[in-house]
Parts: sequence; C-alpha cells; structure tokens
Amino acid sequence: MQSTEITVEGYLASLPDDRKTAMKQLRSIISQNLPVGFQEEMSYGMIGYVVPHSLYPKGYHCNAKLPLPFLNIASQKNFIALYHMGMYADQSVLNWFTDEYPKTAKGKLDMGKSCVRFKKMDDIPFELIGKLVTKFSVEQWISCYENAFVNSKNK
Repeated sequence: MQSTEITVEGYLASLPDDRKTAMKQLRSIISQNLPVGFQEEMSYGMIGYVVPHSLYPKGYHCNAKLPLPFLNIASQKNFIALYHMGMYADQSVLNWFTDEYPKTAKGKLDMGKSCVRFKKMDDIPFELIGKLVTKFSVEQWISCYENAFVNSKNK
C-alpha cells in the first residue's frame, strides 16, 4: 500500500489516528539514532532513509536515478512495517536482531527478508529499533551494499 504523499509530514498527516502515534514515535527513534549522512525522504510511497546521490552518485543498482535505500517505515493495511536493507544484506546484523528481539519485544517476530511487521502498535520495540539503526554508518552501508548486491551481480 504505497502513499501518493510527496512529503513525510503529509504522509504522517494522512494516516489513520490509530497509526499516527506509533509512526511518529518510530520516526523519532530512527531520527535520534540514524548515523550522519543518511537522509529522510519519501521513498517508494513510504518514509525512507537513503544515502543521497551527493554521497553515493551511483545510486540504487535497480534504478540509478534513485538514491541508495537503507531503511523504510510504512503504515500498511494490517500492520506497520520496518524495511531494513542491512538485515537482508548482512547475516550478522540479521542474527543480532533475531537474537535480541525476543528479549525486548512483546509478540512473536513476524519477519520477511528485510521486512518486520508489527500488527499491534504496542508491540513495537522502539529501543531495539533505535539500536538497529546504528548498526551501519553510511560508509559501512555502501560497502555492505556493494558486496552483497552490486559486486555479486558482476561475478
């Protein structure tokens, strides 16, 4: 469910009341912990955190016109989603997250490759997400991304 909103503020304002508080809190914890260099913008109809072209001119390998994605959050039909490309690209970060999740979260982990789904707003482990966001600097994310996706395509 992609939004057509063009600003983060417009996106948040468009959310149902029961989702606004959780999404604003999620955005806040990400912003407080996001390493320098990542940029917040609307990306794929969601709130996105990207490496801007000014830091990584090559852009995203699937579409070089787009900046390199790192993290997205979205209010989907039946859940709030956190999409973290680093967990998809780096097994050690995924292992860390899946090990820490039951220690700090209320429900069972509902996760796809890079997507963590939260069906109950009270179950979002904000502190854990804040720690997850710090796992990559911009430079580390670019290196991981190139090793996992770009260089693997050239082999």
